[in-house]
This record gives sequence, C-alpha cells and structure tokens, in this order.
Amino acid sequence: MVRVKICGITNLEDALQAVESGADVLGFIMFKGSKRYISPKEVRNITKNLPPFIAKVGVFVNEDRASVLEILSYAGLDFAQLHGDETVNYCKYIGKERVIKVFRLKSENEIAKIKEFETVSKAILLDTYSEKSYGGTGKSFDWKIAVKVKESISIPLILSGGLNLNNVKEAIKTVEPFAVDVCSGVEEEPGRKNHNLVRDFIRAVKCNSC
Repeated sequence: MVRVKICGITNLEDALQAVESGADVLGFIMFKGSKRYISPKEVRNITKNLPPFIAKVGVFVNEDRASVLEILSYAGLDFAQLHGDETVNYCKYIGKERVIKVFRLKSENEIAKIKEFETVSKAILLDTYSEKSYGGTGKSFDWKIAVKVKESISIPLILSGGLNLNNVKEAIKTVEPFAVDVCSGVEEEPGRKNHNLVRDFIRAVKCNSC
C-alpha cells in the first residue's frame, strides 16, 4: 500500500488529526524562509505527543550539517528531507538511514545526478522545480519523468509536487511510488490544514484500488 506523508505541519491539532486519518509520516519545515516554518522547540512539543510508529521528518534547505543532526535529535525527528544543494558527502555525514534527498525536476536529464545519491539516501523525493520556492508550490510536473526515475533507482521513490484529492489517484496509477507527499493540496492557508481535505486525500490514497 502506498504511504502518505502530510507535510508542512505547524501545530499539534493538525498533526493528531492527520495521524487519526491514517497518515504514515508527518513533515515539519525547518527552513526559516518558508511560510510553514516551525521552530525545533515547537516540533519537539508536537512529536512527544504523537503515538508510536509515526515517522517524523524535518525538511531542511542547505542547513549546516551539524545543526541538522542536532535538530533531529532535539526535536525527535527520524529523517532529514534535504531540499537544497546538499552534496553526496553531506548526505553521508547525516547518514544514509536518515536522509530523504529531494530533487526538483526540470527534465529527465537529471536522472544521472539522482543516481549518484542512491547509496547515501534512504529514499528519493521528486518535487516540482521552481525558481521562487524550494517546495509547496502546488504545481505538478511531468509524471512520465518520475516513472523513468523510479525505473532507474533501487531505493524508494516518494512523489510530491502539486498533489491533491483530484489527481492523486492518477499519480499513483502512473508512477506507482512508495509514498506520496502532500502539503499545499490539503491546506486552508500556508501552515494550516483543512482536516476534511487531509482525511479525504488519505482515503483516496489508501483506497486507490477500491
């Protein structure tokens, strides 16, 4: 079954509702340039109140690598989702079992670069390229490229970029990812989730074959 990551969580109410609705993973934006930024202290207050077996991901952009490890430990996070220009050596420092490396795709010409990160990442996440934003654009990209990436790598593929209730079933059918990642597609406004959309999105994913 395809897993679901609800990203851009900023408060305990949204976190608990997402878990209750069936989310497998919660994402917290640790990049101060984001409208959905949440401090490590606030994340810690949320993660300590979550039930077991829910994966917690911190989203970072070109953060000092030592700081990433400190924040992961302090805030109770399991993975570092790296959205910037982090190198293979940077990922090695964080540790393969904790790295989700993000690629904001322009074209299939980037597949060779993606493959370089296979040995230092637990999973690859594909997102939509934007000059203005590192994520949360609400725009999708050509899923045919995602299919080619999936066929080229041996580690799990997470699909992101403009997913919502209206297109997630088709995205899963086309790409067959390990997991899907949604942020703006289930929001009232940046940082505030629409609980009905969260519930319905997760239901659409989990019942994709219903």
